[in-house]
Amino acid sequence: MKRMRNLLLLLFFLLPFSLAACETVTPDTFIVRGGSGRVTITCTEVRIEDGKAYARLQFDSPRYTRVLADGIEYPTKQEENSSEAEIPVLLNRSFDIQATTTAMSRPHDITYTLYIGVDARSDGDVPGLQKQSVTVPRFARGFTVDEYEDGYALIRITDGQRFLVVPEGMPVPEGLNPEIRVLCLPLQNVYLAATSAMSLVDAIDALDQIAFSSIRAEEWEVQGAREAMEQGRIRFAGKYDAPDYELLVREGCGLAVESTMIGHSPKIMEMLELLGIPVWIDRSSYESHPLGRTEWIRLYGILFGKRKEADRFFEKQAARVETWTDASGERGTVACFYINANGAVVVRSPSDYIPEMIRMAGGVYVPEKTSAPGITSSSMTMSMENFYVEASEADYLIYNAAIDAPLSSMADLIAKNSLFSSFKAVRNGQVYCAQRRLYQATDTVSEFILDIRQMFDGGEKMTFLTRVQ
Repeated sequence: MKRMRNLLLLLFFLLPFSLAACETVTPDTFIVRGGSGRVTITCTEVRIEDGKAYARLQFDSPRYTRVLADGIEYPTKQEENSSEAEIPVLLNRSFDIQATTTAMSRPHDITYTLYIGVDARSDGDVPGLQKQSVTVPRFARGFTVDEYEDGYALIRITDGQRFLVVPEGMPVPEGLNPEIRVLCLPLQNVYLAATSAMSLVDAIDALDQIAFSSIRAEEWEVQGAREAMEQGRIRFAGKYDAPDYELLVREGCGLAVESTMIGHSPKIMEMLELLGIPVWIDRSSYESHPLGRTEWIRLYGILFGKRKEADRFFEKQAARVETWTDASGERGTVACFYINANGAVVVRSPSDYIPEMIRMAGGVYVPEKTSAPGITSSSMTMSMENFYVEASEADYLIYNAAIDAPLSSMADLIAKNSLFSSFKAVRNGQVYCAQRRLYQATDTVSEFILDIRQMFDGGEKMTFLTRVQ
C-alpha cells in the first residue's frame, strides 16, 4: 500500500512535466513555394515534443506517396481526396522538402520550400541575427526599420512589404521567410518609376546608382535627373506600366522603385519579380505630414548606402519647418484645387499633406470635409456648384497645376467656369498657381509652408507658388 502511494505521488509530480513536453499549436504563418500550383498544401497543426517540431502536412491530392525531409523518407496516408504526412520541421525558418507524386506516367519528386511561422517561438524575423533596435520615424507613418547586428536592416512598410537590406560583402541569412525580399548592397542599375523618389535620391548624391527612368528628360523637374538623362547616364526604360523588360534584364537591373500606381498594373509587378527584379513601392505620397514625405529619405539612405547623408539632410529640413510653423489658424482660409476635363473640381483631401502645410503656415483649409469614411485618396472630386458653396468666400485660391496646365491669367480661371468671377479671392486678386515641380520636390516640399506664409504676407519671392494676375 505504501509503495502504491509513493508511485501515485511520483506520477502526480511528473505529470505536469510530461504534459509540458508535448503540445500542439496552430501555425501563425504557412508559406509554400515551388511546384506547379495545381496542388495545395496545408498545415493545420504543429506538434512540439521534447523541443522538436513535427508538422502535419496535407496535399489535396491522393497521389502523393511519400515526403523526403532532410534526406529521410516519411510515408503518407492516403484518403479519398488527399494525402497526409507528419514530418519534422524547422519553425520560423524556410526549408526544403521533396514530395513524391504518382500523378504522372512515373513517380516524380517535386521540391517545395516551406515556411512555418509560430510567433510565440520566434526570436525575430531574421534567423541567426540578433536584433539591436527598432527605428521609428519622427513624422512618417509608413515604415519602421529593425536594426540587426553587422549592419543588416529589415525595412517594414505599412502595406505589408518587408525588405532585408544586406550590407556589402555580407551573406544572406539562411532560412529567411520567403515573403521578405532581399536587397544586397550595393544596388546598381536601379529603374526609378516613382517620380517622387528621385529628388530624395538626388539629395543624398546617389544618382549614380539610378540607371533607368520611367519618364523622359524633359518631364523631370529634378535638375540632377534631367541632366543625367541628357548626358546618357540615366536612360528611358519605358513607362511604369510598360517597362522595357529586355533592357532591364540585359543591363542587370537590381531594383525597380515604383509608385503606388503599380497597384493598377499588378501583372507588371509580377513580371518584374519573375525576371528577378525586386520591386519597391514608394508610399511617401500617403504621408499626411509634409515632413513624413521627406522622411522617406532615411529609407533611401539605407538602400543606397547613404545613411549619414540622409539623416543630415532630413534633420536640416525638420529644423527649417519648425522655424516656419505657425498653427494659429488666423491668417486666412485657403482652397487648393484644379478643374478636370469633365469640368468638375478636384480638391485635396483634408488629411493630405498640402492641407496640413496650409494649417502649419497659419491658415485654414477649405473645404474642411470632403472625405468619405474609409477613403484614403489624397484628392476628391466635387461639382462646381458644391465647390462654390464651400470655397467662394475663401481668402485665397491655389490652383494645382500638377495635372492641368498652369494658369497664365485670371481670365484663364474664369474661362474654366464663369462662377469663379464671383469668388472672393478672384475679386481681391488672391489667386495663386502651384507649379508642377512641387510634386517632384519631395526633398524640399516643406518649403511650401514658407510659400504660403509669403502668400499671407503679400510676398512675391516664392519657390512653388506664382501669383495669377
